[in-house]
Order: sequence, then C-alpha cells, then structure tokens
Amino acid sequence: MMRSLFSGVSGLKTHQTKMDVIGNNIANVNTTAYKASSITFSALMSQTTQRASGANAATGTGGVNARQIGLGVKSGAINVNIAGQGSSQSTGNPFDVMITGENFFVVSDGSQNYFTRDGSFYVDGAGNLAMTSLGYNVMGWQVDEATGTIKKDTVSALRIMSAANMTYPPEATSEGYMSGVIDKNDTDVTSESGRVVNFGFYDQLGYAYTAKFVFRQSDDRNVYSLELDKIIDEEGVEVPLADGVLGGNRFQPSAGKMTFDNNAYTWTTGNELQLNGQTVARLSEIIDVQTGAFRDGDYVDTGAGSTGLSVDEQLKNIAAAYGYKDVEQFLGVAVSKEVVPATGNDPAVTADFSIKQMLLALGGVTGAPIQQTVNGTAYDADALPTFTNLAAGEKPEIETSGRYFDGYTVYFDAKNGKFNGVNAENPNNNTITLNLNSAGLGEGNFSDITINLSEIGMWDNKGTSTIGATNGSNDDDRLGQGAGRRLGDMIGVSIQQNGMIYASYDNGMTKLLGQIATARFANASGLEKQADNLYSATLNSGEFDGIGVDITANGDYMSTGQLEMSNVDLSSEFTEMITTQRGFQANSRIITVSDTLLEELTNLKR
Repeated sequence: MMRSLFSGVSGLKTHQTKMDVIGNNIANVNTTAYKASSITFSALMSQTTQRASGANAATGTGGVNARQIGLGVKSGAINVNIAGQGSSQSTGNPFDVMITGENFFVVSDGSQNYFTRDGSFYVDGAGNLAMTSLGYNVMGWQVDEATGTIKKDTVSALRIMSAANMTYPPEATSEGYMSGVIDKNDTDVTSESGRVVNFGFYDQLGYAYTAKFVFRQSDDRNVYSLELDKIIDEEGVEVPLADGVLGGNRFQPSAGKMTFDNNAYTWTTGNELQLNGQTVARLSEIIDVQTGAFRDGDYVDTGAGSTGLSVDEQLKNIAAAYGYKDVEQFLGVAVSKEVVPATGNDPAVTADFSIKQMLLALGGVTGAPIQQTVNGTAYDADALPTFTNLAAGEKPEIETSGRYFDGYTVYFDAKNGKFNGVNAENPNNNTITLNLNSAGLGEGNFSDITINLSEIGMWDNKGTSTIGATNGSNDDDRLGQGAGRRLGDMIGVSIQQNGMIYASYDNGMTKLLGQIATARFANASGLEKQADNLYSATLNSGEFDGIGVDITANGDYMSTGQLEMSNVDLSSEFTEMITTQRGFQANSRIITVSDTLLEELTNLKR
C-alpha cells in the first residue's frame, strides 16, 4: 500500500480542520467580543528507512544522514488571539461596557464564576447588574457602609438598584455664606424696611425653608444691622420664632423723629389710642401686669368696654399710627431720657429706652418707673409724657435716638469698603449663627446654621446692592459642604473608567454603589472557551483568586455606551481560505495520483 495515499488523507483532514476554524471565525465576525482562532500544522510522524551514521576517520568515509519518509500531517495547535483588541461599537446604552486592555469581566451563574469580554449588561428585576444574554450576575466589590469606600473583598453580585439606593436621604443645612455688594446709597438699605436677603435652607426631614434677613444702615454709614425678619416654609407659612434665634439684643444709634402718621390718631389720658374717635388700642388690655409683658397675641378681652381686638391687632394699630408696618421694628425704636439712680447718689445720666419698655411702663406693669442699666448702675426713668396727658389737639412728637434689635452689627472699613467684622471691628469675627436648633424651633428637626460674611463688601454699585446668601460652605477645600438637601430620587446610573458605579439623584447628590471587578490571567490564551462568549479558568491559564483586580492597576479601562466587536479580520480569513482550498485540492490530487499508480500496478497482471 502506498504511503502517499495516507499522507494525502491526513492532509485532507487537517485542511478540513483548518477550514472549520476559518468558518467559525467568519461565522462570528459580528459576535460581541469574539476572539479569532488560528491553527498551525505539524508533521505527523516519519518512517526511518536508514538511520544516520557518523564519519569514519579510519576509512576516510563521511557520515550519512538518516533516510526518513514522512507519513502525513496533523493539527499542531489552535490558538486564540485573545489579546487582540476588537474595535468599539457605539450603542448609547449606559450599561454597555467595553474593556480596553487584557482584563475580563467576572460573571456568575450562582454557583460558578466565568469570564467574558462581552459587556452587554442590563439591570434585572431584582436590581442586579446582569448579562443580557444569560442573566448571569456581574460580579464586583461592595461599598463599606462605615467608610463609604470600596471594600475589595471576595467578589459578589452587584445589586445597584436596591430599595436603599433608590433615594438619597435628606440633610439639614449647617453652613452658608453671604457675598456681594452693599451700596450705602441704595435706597433699600437706607429705608425703614431695609435690604432683604433671602437664605434658603433645609431641615433634617428635607423640607425647604427661607430665612429673610434684613440689612439696615445706621447713622454711621459704615455700620449696618443684620436682623432676621422671618422664616417661612415651602407653602409660605411663617415659622414661629423663639428669642435668641439670631444674635442678641443690640442697640443701633439712629437719630430721628417719630410722630403720628396722620392727624386722625389721638392718645387719650387713659392710655388709649383712638382713630377718628374710635379706640383701636388700650394699654390696659394688652399688657399683663403680673408677668410684665404683653399678653398672648390671641388674647381678646370681651368684657364691657373692650375693644374686641387681639393683642397683635392692637400692637399693629399702635405701630401703624406712627407709620410702621413692622411691629417689632416699631417696638425697638429707642428714645433718650435723663434718668436718676435707683439707689445711691450717682449723678443723673441720659439713657436709651425702647418704645416697648415705655409702653409696658405706661401700662402700669410694676407700678414703678422703668429702669435702665448704665455702666453697671440701675437708673429710673419716668414714663415719657409725650404718650399721655396731652393738651387738647396736641400730637406726640418724639425725638428718637436709635433702636434696639435682635441680631448682629456688621462693620465695614471706611477706607476700602471691605468687610470689617461682626459686633466688633475685627475681620476675624466673620460669622453669624442662626440658632434654629438651640432655640428649640419645630420638633428638633433643625440644625444651627453658621453663615460666613467675609465675602461681602461696601462699594459704589450705582445705588444698587447685590448682596445674596447661599447655603453651603465657601471654603475652597470644603466648598458646598453643609448645604443641606431634600430627599433625592435616583435619576441615573453611570459607570466610571475604573468600573466604579455611581448613582445620581435629583437633589444634586451622587452615591457610590459598587465597583465592577475584573480578572487578569498570566496566560489568557489558556482559558477554555465555553458557550455564550464565556471562558473558564484552566490549569494553564492560572487560577482566579476570587477577589479580582482593579482594571486600572495595569493601565486598562472601561468605556460605557460601547461594546467590543469581534477581532476577526475578514481579509486575512479569506486569504487563509484560499490557501486552505488550494492545500485541500493538492492533497486530493495526491490521492488521485496514488490511485492511478495503484491501478497501473494491478494492470501488470495482464
């Protein structure tokens, strides 16, 4: 039997195998992340008809090479171009991820880990990141709840849309700052109502509030009062304020004159305020002699001769008589009066008394003169005569010396207009505190807020002030911290180049949900192909340690919205197909010729 016949057969078989490899490559030309294979041939074996002999120096003959006849061909190796990077295909899907480099995604069917370059993922009904083709979970590292950072431990399924991740918790505002210009010629600043600055903040439940601050200029045009007018919630309802919410009680010198807003108002000798002959306020009705304060604002005396008006309404009527819309501002107006010592022989001095003090004294709170402390000494003052005991037709006209207010005093440098301190001329005193928690507002769901004023200035801005307030820190290294926030709903998920997965929320916050882990093998070509674009580890590829590696450790990275295409080169495959076809044809001719020779051999019997 002729050896060439069997050599031709082996050639046909090996070229058929090569054609199978080429056909599989071409079939997977559009398979996501497919890695092309190639085959190499090796000689099957050889029949030695004469062994080699060495040279013989004694006889002078040379050596003779061995005589061997090859017996065919076999498949030497089938290699996978696993390190060849496929082109990128843009999909626009944020959960489609492509690896650039030599790493592999780690996926699990629940019992075994597999490896793949196919990054076509989606979020399943349980919130897990999974393969779209098989539903296998994508494996990665979880977030350490204590530190908020990735804990690189044994890989586990990435559940990125759990109930806990769908919302971001609210936080109370704790810091803020004011910035901009106060123009001392701004009519708002110089007016009775002052320049209003709105400051938005949140409580611990995520509800939004607005604090309305007011800047008012004093006689010293470089000094301003900073007061809290009111706090309103999201629905415009005013929050009841306690004492001491902003700063303390302070005096601001401001000379002026206070008189009735129109001639229809009159004070009677009985401490009644009348408007066109009708009583609109009676001090005996609104002042509680026992407590030394105004009665509760809702108190209404329905007895004989009562005005039938609440305390708040009567106080508003008194303030309106003098042209004030803001009752607290009116009650804070101060009047200078000469006083004598309550005890001892100290000389008489001039002290400032607020309208509130004088009204309480006129209402007979204690039956004694009102008192003021000057330089540590208590002084008495009689009630101001301009409020009562007026002659017929006489109108009260009071020379004011300033006003008392709850808040802070803000100073500016007269030379350069820069901010120069709070409550004292010292630029280092640059913060105020909104004592929302300390004052016991609400149900304890507020936090005290520290507000920095160092960025405001007093400069010419064509009569217009631009001062505003922003929640959050203005420190460069802590910018925006302490701003507070409302409850946030998840609006998107993004995957970074290092595989970290972040959720974004509609309250402006982001949250780290986990990190996609990858596997890297010493010999990636040693991986064993499984179905559905999967690989499994073998002894020759190296084992997976169960933890994985950060993809950026070796310079690799992930790209979202893209998938890796097959790395099959059709031009090379078609070229290989041509050479394979010719090789197959040549081997078939060997069989044909061998058959002819055998035919001639059998014909010798004739």
